Amino acid sequence: MSDEGSFCLVLHSHLPWLPHHGTWPVGEEWLYQAWAHSYLPVIELLHRFAEEGRRDVLTLGVTPVLAAQLDDPYALRACHDWLGNWQLRAQFAAGQWEEPVLRDLAAAEFRAAGHALERFDTRWRHGFSPVLRSMTDSGVIELLGGPATHPFQPLLRPEVRRFALRTGLDDTALRLGRAPDGIWAPECGYAPGMEADYQAEGVRRFLVDGPALHGDTHAARPVGSSDVLCFGRDLEVTYRVWSPKAGYPGDAAYRDFHTFDHPSGLKPSRVTGKHVPPHEKKPYDPALAAIAVRRHARDFTDTVVARLRSLRERHGRPGLVVAAYDTELFGHWWHEGPAWLEAVLRALPEAGVRVTTLRGAIEAGHVGDPVDLPASSWGSGKDWRVWDGEQVSDLVNAGAALQDELLAVPPVPYRDPVRDQLVREALLTLSSDWAFMVTKDSAADYARRRAKVHGDRFAELAALLRADHRSRFSRAEALRAEDGVFGRLDARGLLV
Repeated sequence: MSDEGSFCLVLHSHLPWLPHHGTWPVGEEWLYQAWAHSYLPVIELLHRFAEEGRRDVLTLGVTPVLAAQLDDPYALRACHDWLGNWQLRAQFAAGQWEEPVLRDLAAAEFRAAGHALERFDTRWRHGFSPVLRSMTDSGVIELLGGPATHPFQPLLRPEVRRFALRTGLDDTALRLGRAPDGIWAPECGYAPGMEADYQAEGVRRFLVDGPALHGDTHAARPVGSSDVLCFGRDLEVTYRVWSPKAGYPGDAAYRDFHTFDHPSGLKPSRVTGKHVPPHEKKPYDPALAAIAVRRHARDFTDTVVARLRSLRERHGRPGLVVAAYDTELFGHWWHEGPAWLEAVLRALPEAGVRVTTLRGAIEAGHVGDPVDLPASSWGSGKDWRVWDGEQVSDLVNAGAALQDELLAVPPVPYRDPVRDQLVREALLTLSSDWAFMVTKDSAADYARRRAKVHGDRFAELAALLRADHRSRFSRAEALRAEDGVFGRLDARGLLV
């Protein structure tokens, strides 16, 4: 078998804090759909590889705020209820749908829901951390962490940025026994000098988008004068799967994400065509979808091999391809995504490609010369416009004012639950998701409401602190009952 080079698949798992903040269509429903259709099947895939003795299969980013939700007792109970409801909805559809192909689909959904319930009951009973720790301890994956609530770091005051990162790393260490060596920088957002913060906190590697390296992503690169390495996402390969305009999930044979049977909530149609209205779409056919999965797995494997051969010709040694996606693409947005993932991760080694993690790529020698990175992100334009554009200027200005007010809060030498909750509400306000959703017009009203809710709660606690009002303690306790993410958070790490 030839040595074509190395391939790293990086999956970025993230949702903003959703428990107690609405249900349908955006809110907790979003969490439970991703849990059922992406997190459960992807982890099951990794379990299969672990049982086969595979190591360094992929690099899995899990943001601290998502990990907190997947461990949260309230969310665990509610997700279990959601899985049971999924099975009931499938049973209802089986009794309502008359076409044989749709009745078969309803039966398949019923079985899938039952399998998910069984896996949830047996493997996830105590939350995500034990599941994830088994994956990291066995070496099947490399884990990436990140700042606490997934803020867009370039827009944070330095003190807030460092605290958010430290809080996120500490939380991951609490759940898994040690902090990760690498992070997924939220939105791949970078500002010159941030590598110094990373090095100070023990972060050894992070992701940027390919254009930040002018497309030269064949190796990891030390950033500036630091020892921190950046890996660039290879867009030539990554966009083969998913891009702003195209990709495999749009194939006519795949299940259509946007077309619902509203009485049951199931998705009975295939894509059929880009401009076909929902009522004219054809019924979903798993056999046709399976053929498309095999075709696209072959195409992707061929694309990776061709890319690695071109890199070898250019640089005179085996190269590296890093493909990075949101985990939620696989199963939630793209129903067939997990099957495609497994097919690709089996086909690439057979084609002579070394499948590994970011850590494994470093060990294999895929490290180039130092580089000075520009300000960048993986958003539209590869700059900061999604999170710092005119459309969200009110959110940006409010976030800046909030940080200034936060840093002006007088410190105290003792643990103060009011200050802890004040910082917690500030971090939730500064989540990058809100600006992204507004700019992309994706549940923009929900995003603005969430930013306002947490901003108002911050302002309320700050006013109670200034007035030294006794009610601040009961109010902070009530807010923590709803938004108690990161229970070990200690405001003294910021307010010094």
